Amino acid sequence: MNALSDFSAPARGLIVAAAFALVVTVLKMASSLLAPILLAVFIAIVVTPALGWMRRKGVPKWAALVVIGFVLLDVGSLLALVTTGAVEGFRESIPSYQERLTLLAGQFGNWLEAAGMDNSGDAVPNLLDPSKLMIGVRLLLSNASGIFANGLLVLLTVIFILLEAPTLWAKLHAAFSLTPEGEERIRRLFGSINRYMQIKAATSFATGVCAYLLLWLLGIDFAIFWAILAFFLNFIPVVGNVIMMIPPALLALVQADLSTALMVIIGYLVINTAIGNIIEPRIMGKGLGISTLAVFLALLFWGWLFGSVGMFLAVPLTVTLVIALDASPTTRPIAILLGPEVEKMPPPEQVNQPVLDAVAMDEPADHEH
Repeated sequence: MNALSDFSAPARGLIVAAAFALVVTVLKMASSLLAPILLAVFIAIVVTPALGWMRRKGVPKWAALVVIGFVLLDVGSLLALVTTGAVEGFRESIPSYQERLTLLAGQFGNWLEAAGMDNSGDAVPNLLDPSKLMIGVRLLLSNASGIFANGLLVLLTVIFILLEAPTLWAKLHAAFSLTPEGEERIRRLFGSINRYMQIKAATSFATGVCAYLLLWLLGIDFAIFWAILAFFLNFIPVVGNVIMMIPPALLALVQADLSTALMVIIGYLVINTAIGNIIEPRIMGKGLGISTLAVFLALLFWGWLFGSVGMFLAVPLTVTLVIALDASPTTRPIAILLGPEVEKMPPPEQVNQPVLDAVAMDEPADHEH
């Protein structure tokens, strides 16, 4: 019997809200530990099919894990090397941009002041002071070792998760006495996350390649770095496609002129529209069963809770939450609210009028004829 059934509806609501607030508080306090673990879990889900394929081909388990580990390590090392080199190159190039940046900042500040914003002529140049940019770049370079250490932690966690993967179903059956419905729900969860991450990785790679070609053709510095940035930001729903175009557009404005910056913006808009709004929906099909509003709210919530990792995993985390809520009749209404658009309500004349009258009168409907 449900222990909450002894309480009134308002009391049950308060208890559930208090429990939710407590869980969120604990997760927030442990976010620095949980964020890399969550990232490792989702990476493990994505690479599990590759592990299964190698095992079916007769590759020993230890050899398959070594191959996966080396691939992930090589990809991570390559990204770290390119990113660090680009940031170092940007640091060395800032003095050459300084005069142009100072001139543009002064012109923009004067334009804002002429438009009615007082003191903008002094505030904008101070805000865009190249020395402040140097401080930010040095801070990013100094944190590179910490980022690399976190990457190694994620890699080791992925390997250990994959070591336990073959015994996962047996452990779940023994621990929770899974029913066929529960097992199917878990399989559906893993399948949805796997499909989303693989498709998103493919479309993000295409976005990065297109961004690189665009910036290379326009002669924008550090095109490979902005392409890598576009690859990762494409995983962030709603705002990622907007954020990825801002740094290269600003660099184009400083390095070249306004028309080049506009060409960069237009090029990014074309790339994001073609891949994000046309190609990706066709490949993804009906999607993952969550509404657009839920995606935006999830981005805010998971980003606040787990930082950049939460924004990166906002969609798969929300899919997991929706499937978990759908498992219980008590929480299924929340899953429906977070889910996609439901079928339209039937016209009033098709609804059983005695039922509507009974609801209005707060009395049970009489279905006897």
